[in-house]
Amino acid sequence: MSLLDRLPVTSATTLRRLAVANLVAQVGIMVTGVTVRVTGSGLGCPGWPECFPGSMVPVSNADVAPLHQWVEFGNRLLTFVLVLVAGLVLLAALGTRPRRRRLTLLAAVMPAGIVAQAVIGGVTVLTDLAWGGVALHFMVSAGLVWLSAALVLATGEGDGPARLLVPRPIRTLVGVASVLLAAVLVAGTLVTAAGPHAGDAETPRLGLGVEPMAQLHAELLFGYLGLLVGLGFALHAVAAPAALVRRFRVLVAVVLAQGVLGGVQYAVGVPEVLVVLHVLGAGLVTAAAATLWFGTVARTGAPVDTRDARPALTGP
Repeated sequence: MSLLDRLPVTSATTLRRLAVANLVAQVGIMVTGVTVRVTGSGLGCPGWPECFPGSMVPVSNADVAPLHQWVEFGNRLLTFVLVLVAGLVLLAALGTRPRRRRLTLLAAVMPAGIVAQAVIGGVTVLTDLAWGGVALHFMVSAGLVWLSAALVLATGEGDGPARLLVPRPIRTLVGVASVLLAAVLVAGTLVTAAGPHAGDAETPRLGLGVEPMAQLHAELLFGYLGLLVGLGFALHAVAAPAALVRRFRVLVAVVLAQGVLGGVQYAVGVPEVLVVLHVLGAGLVTAAAATLWFGTVARTGAPVDTRDARPALTGP
């Protein structure tokens, strides 16, 4: 018997709860990351992996305010929480019986992705918060949120062949919309790169200007909304499964809320609290879009965990 086979068998409920916790943590680290930026604490720990030369924790330093040090250091500490949750998810996936390959692969991506993010974050700090590094850091986080949503859904699926739940042209439309959403997110990072919240007062900004970048971001968002309108009619025309329609409605709701928030944020001068809420919205939109994409197919073969079932009622 191999070491992996000695792992305790994971219940379906435990597996799903851990996967949901991982998704929440991935969105949460996006929020704490933007909090570091809007408070000007991006270089609160100017070194990496050490906070200051010879110290892993903040120290008294006349050049760096204590608040900035602890905000940045606190965000770094949360990385260890993410690693812990991701590690538990991976162990839970390995503890399923029979073990599911797709579920295990998605679970294994989580700790690997967090380590990659830590390295990208370190390089970003060492390059004095160059906007390209900040943008990459955000997009990798968005990718991990996408895969975390897929992991949540995979807890109730098997490794059987994917079966389309909608006609292929509709799945293609969902795929095109997902690619356009990625473009919207990239454009959002360009708005950030040109905007006032760099993470540090001395960080150079993208010289293309906030207004043209915000216009590009808005136009891509309107294009995305147009695709969603067409997708809504298509789902209705083919009588798509009720669960998929519900996911579509959730996505439309969060995209509309995010669009309104972005417009207000731009109109009132990009206040810090709205920037944080906007990044939270980006994480929620990404998760909702992922559930829609992965919900267009079904995979069979997930084992039934009888320990999670209620005992059957029997007569006298």
